[in-house]
Amino acid sequence: MPLTARINETLARHALRATPIRRQVLQVLLNHPYALSSNDIEQALGEAGIDRITLYRTLRTFEQQGVIHRVIDATDIIRYAACATGCTEHAHYDNHVHFKCTACQHTYCLNQVSIPPVVLPGRFQAERSDYLMSGLCSQCRPAA
Repeated sequence: MPLTARINETLARHALRATPIRRQVLQVLLNHPYALSSNDIEQALGEAGIDRITLYRTLRTFEQQGVIHRVIDATDIIRYAACATGCTEHAHYDNHVHFKCTACQHTYCLNQVSIPPVVLPGRFQAERSDYLMSGLCSQCRPAA
């Protein structure tokens, strides 16, 4: 599916108006195979003329509607990645592993790798799971 069609379909599926800013932000996220900080997104938009408040509101709306999710990568920087197709505002956080490359510092969503089940003791009840692995990504790992 062409990127423009995917953007339109994603916004329609989540009942969001396809404003120019939403389309541009989603395009930036979909064009990158790794999670981006709001600063990364702002830089990628360049001269698009988006102010930070509009960007933060767009990211918050996307997160609330299940279009994107936050990626935890052991830094204090919040990063965002596009959600899998089936993600909704009701079942938002994908149950997948994140991978932080120690060379390029990019954090990838490994949607095909599920977080293994964990049995919690006593009366503990998990509301969210984050699973982060680190090492060399496929781009940084030397050829065998």
